[in-house]
Amino acid sequence: MRQKIWKLQDSFSTTQIIAMGFLIVILSGAILLSLPISSTYGEATNFIDALFTSTTSVCVTGLVTLPTATYWSVFGKIVILCLIQVGGLGFMTFFTTVLLLLKKRVTLKERMTIQDSLNETGLSGLVKLVKKIIKGTLIVEGIGALLYSINLIPVYGPVKGIWVSVFTAVSAFCNAGIDIFGADGMEPFFHFKILNFTTMMLIFLGGIGFSVWWDAIKVFKHMRINKTGLRKSLNLLSLHSKLSLTITGILILGGALGFLLFEYNNPNTLKGNSLFDKIMASLFQSITTRTAGFATIAQSDMTISSQLLTVCLMVIGGSTAGTAGGIKTATFGAVVLSVIAVIRGKECTQAFNRTIPAAIVRKALAIMCISLMALIAGCMVLSLTEHADSFMVILFEVTSALATVGLSLGITAELNILSKILIIILMYIGRIGPISMAIAFTIKRRKAGNGVKLPDENIMVG
Repeated sequence: MRQKIWKLQDSFSTTQIIAMGFLIVILSGAILLSLPISSTYGEATNFIDALFTSTTSVCVTGLVTLPTATYWSVFGKIVILCLIQVGGLGFMTFFTTVLLLLKKRVTLKERMTIQDSLNETGLSGLVKLVKKIIKGTLIVEGIGALLYSINLIPVYGPVKGIWVSVFTAVSAFCNAGIDIFGADGMEPFFHFKILNFTTMMLIFLGGIGFSVWWDAIKVFKHMRINKTGLRKSLNLLSLHSKLSLTITGILILGGALGFLLFEYNNPNTLKGNSLFDKIMASLFQSITTRTAGFATIAQSDMTISSQLLTVCLMVIGGSTAGTAGGIKTATFGAVVLSVIAVIRGKECTQAFNRTIPAAIVRKALAIMCISLMALIAGCMVLSLTEHADSFMVILFEVTSALATVGLSLGITAELNILSKILIIILMYIGRIGPISMAIAFTIKRRKAGNGVKLPDENIMVG
């Protein structure tokens, strides 16, 4: 049976297989969630709402049309949790894990698909890499659940406290932002330090990318074995890891400073709290915009400046080969460095004494342009289907869906059917990547001029 499936898929590219794999998981989840057993009330759920919930879970977004804590039964919440885990790890990582559990051999076709799904450059060691990803994920989520239980068991009791801790740990690590706390989400836990910092840790580790994990572990091993300093050992990091960590650090600290300044005297958010709580909440807001979707302050109560800053951070998102969305930190970094190179009159884009290949820079520019075009198109359509009080509400919702964040200014539950379908499409595009979407459904791609270089001719720009 498996051979027949892969024989059928020989006509599809690996990118198309990944896109279809996510689609199959989403539709399967929607069918399960539409069953009466998935609802607290024992009634069948409207398929559009079931599809919306399945999509937001698999695409690790967090936008919901139905309250997760009260509407879904235990069975429904378990289905959502499984969809989040599959979506966070990626379809091919989950598929490979199933094969390994069944002690099946991973074929060359499957290895090529895994390579594309994890953005790896080679085929060797992919199965071992998948095992490391699964092991690392379970360890981090387990530690997160234990830390959550310190705050949540006293609130909910032992059984429910452990269940909520596990659910939240998986959702936070996968950058899903779906919670089962209640109508106000994490807002009642504004002052809970362990819960706040645990959430930030899980979001960061999930969003930074698995490849950065292994690079960081390699650095610490080198320091321990060779007794070298941190600064010298950091040279072992790949250019991707250096760029991802640098951009992430700048965005987190810069975003936190921005939120602190914009919300410091806002009576609806931070005013009246201690300086420590203000800093913690600002840091949380900066990190959660990296596509996590949890919120300790109501997004609709923030100033326009903070909402716009949130939109900008959501567009950039997390890092490649992780659980985050957005255009990705390395992509943003490559574009910014390219602009700096043009300003300085340099012919190539450089970072950390290395040159970033022109093909990578072009791809980064393509990803940013396609994402911005999708964002503009989404805003136009949602503006037609919804009559919001302000354009910021529309921009915020579309950005949150496309960047798979899950933060909202409060219109998600009130969306009409057409708007829900649009958000579903945007979440799907955001999860598999705008450029992957374009490639996935392009059956034939032809090289311009059959490989022949055409004559140069200048155009006027600027």
